[in-house]
Amino acid sequence: MKKILVVIALSSSVLFACNNKAKEEAALKQQQAEKQLAVKAVKDSLRLDSFNKAAAAKVEQEKEAKHQAELVAARKAGAASSSRSYASSGGSSSAAYGGTQPTAKKKGWSDAAKGAVIGGVGGAVGGALIDKKKGRGAIIGGLVGAGGGYLIGRGEDRKSGRVQPKN
Repeated sequence: MKKILVVIALSSSVLFACNNKAKEEAALKQQQAEKQLAVKAVKDSLRLDSFNKAAAAKVEQEKEAKHQAELVAARKAGAASSSRSYASSGGSSSAAYGGTQPTAKKKGWSDAAKGAVIGGVGGAVGGALIDKKKGRGAIIGGLVGAGGGYLIGRGEDRKSGRVQPKN
C-alpha cells in the first residue's frame, strides 16, 4: 500500500510540475509580447516627436527668414530716408538716422524677488503662529523666509540664464 501511495504521489507531482511549466512559459511569452508592444509604442512616439520637432524647426526658420527680410527692408528704407534728410538739412542730425531702435522687453519680477516675497509672507505667518509673541515671531519668520526664498529664487535665475553664475 505504501508503494502505491508513493508511486501515485510521484506521478501526480510530475504531472503538476509539467503543467506549471507550461503555464510559466505561456506567461513568459505574454510578458515578452507586452514588452515588444511597449518598445514599439515608445519608438513610434519618438518618431512622431521627431516629426513634430522638425515641423517646429521649419516654422521657426521661416519666421527667422521673414524677420531677416524685414530687417533688411527697414535698413534699406532707413538708409534712403537718412540720405534724404542729410541732403535737405545740410548737416548732421541725430533724428535723421531713420533706423528703429529695439525697445528692451520688460522681464518682470525675477525669481529671486518672487521667492523673497513668498518666503517672507510664509515665514511671517509661520512665525506668528509658532511664537507666543506674535510680532516678534512674524518679524523673525519673515526675515528667515525672505532670505530662504531669495536664495532659492536666485538659484532658479541662474538656471534660467537671467543672472550669470559666478565663476
